[in-house]
Order: sequence, then C-alpha cells, then structure tokens
Amino acid sequence: MCSPAERKGDAEAGPQPLYPMMLEPPALRWAFIRKVYSIVALQLLATAGVAATVVFVHPIARFFVSTGAGLALYIVLIVTPFIKMCLALVALCPLYYFHQKHPWNYLLLGIFTISLAFAIGLTCAFTQGKVILEATILTATVVVGLTLYTFWAAKRGHDFSCLGPFLFGALLVCIVFALIQIFFPLGRIAVMMYGGFAAIIFCGYIVYDTDNLIKRHSYDEYIWAAVSLYLDIINLFLSLLTLLRAADG
Repeated sequence: MCSPAERKGDAEAGPQPLYPMMLEPPALRWAFIRKVYSIVALQLLATAGVAATVVFVHPIARFFVSTGAGLALYIVLIVTPFIKMCLALVALCPLYYFHQKHPWNYLLLGIFTISLAFAIGLTCAFTQGKVILEATILTATVVVGLTLYTFWAAKRGHDFSCLGPFLFGALLVCIVFALIQIFFPLGRIAVMMYGGFAAIIFCGYIVYDTDNLIKRHSYDEYIWAAVSLYLDIINLFLSLLTLLRAADG
C-alpha cells in the first residue's frame, strides 16, 4: 500500500499526460485546449445567431432573389459549400498575419466569423427546416464522437499527422469538382456524391486538427487552432446540408 506521503504526491501530480512521452506540463496543455474550445463555442453561437437572423428576417433573403446582383451572389453562395470556404480562405490571410497580435486577432476573428455566418444563413434561408435540423444533429454527433475518439487514440499513442497530405489532396479534388459542377452541372446524384465525399474529408480534418491541438500547436496559436476547428465543423455542416438537400429532392 502507498504511504500517505505517496498518495499526497499522486494527488498533487495534476492531470495525466494526454499522450505517451508528453514533455510539457499537462495542466498547461489542458488550459490551452479549454481556451481554444471556448473560442470555438463562441464562434458557433455567433454563427447560429447571425444565421438565424438572416433566416427569419425575410427582407434580407428577399433582397438576394429580387435584385440582379443579389441573385448572382446568391447563386454563387448556394452552389457549393467550397465557394464559401474559398472566400473564407481569402479572409483568413489578414487573420493569419495577426493571429498572435492582440487585440487585432480577436477583431479579425469576429469579422471573419460574422462574414461566414452571413453566408451560412443565406444558404439556410432557402433550405427546408427539416434538412437544416438533420444536418445540425448529424454534425453535432460526428464532431463530439470524433473529438472523443481522437483524445482516446492520442492517449494510447496513435498519431494522425500523416493524414495531412492525403486530406489536402482530397480537398483539392473536391474544389475542382465544385468548379466543374458550377459550369457543367452533373445532376442530383453527383451533388449527393460530392456532399458525402466532402463530409468524409472534413471528418478527417476534425481528427487531424484535434490531434494538432493536443500535441503540436503552441500556446500562442489559440486563434489559429480555433479557426481550424471552426472551419472543419462549418464545412462538415455545409457538406451534410448539400448531401441532404440533394437527397430530399
């Protein structure tokens, strides 16, 4: 049996390592993880609020279908979730440059989140509520399940850094396919296949970015880590929305 001193030492040892041969103090990494997930939660709440405003304030959506410029922008935003992602990547450039410079990082993060939330709200405004609910439930279930799995796998020594090149290659395939779909529509079945394939890709990105959060991001990269996970979740939702909307006919 352990002596009282030994038991006291165990209690004061703090959190257990997140993965084998972890060199940094686990308490610091857990604090970093909590900070990142707090930012992601605020981003998702802001996205839901802005999107709900766009959906329920009908004049906003009506503008995009009653004017020529608005209709053109609506078509671009609706055709594929990866158009939103490409626009997001452009907006990420200044955010990447200032992501370690307070308070500019938070200001740019807010602008980026609200801009993307508006595009998502416009998509949802012309989608049946049942499809939105199904996509939301599926997204939440997958994100929670994959997050728990990644923490469990990291604890047992699994590493997912090797997924990076394959996920990037698959993402390029999806982007090219999306561009082809815009100019040469391939039909409902092709859109369903595209949505399903994109959803699988972003499931992989959730695992990959969560693994980076656990092991690789420095403590100053909390904004960039939060943006990575936020984009994974949003793009998974949009991919599932594309799949379910095409399946619903």
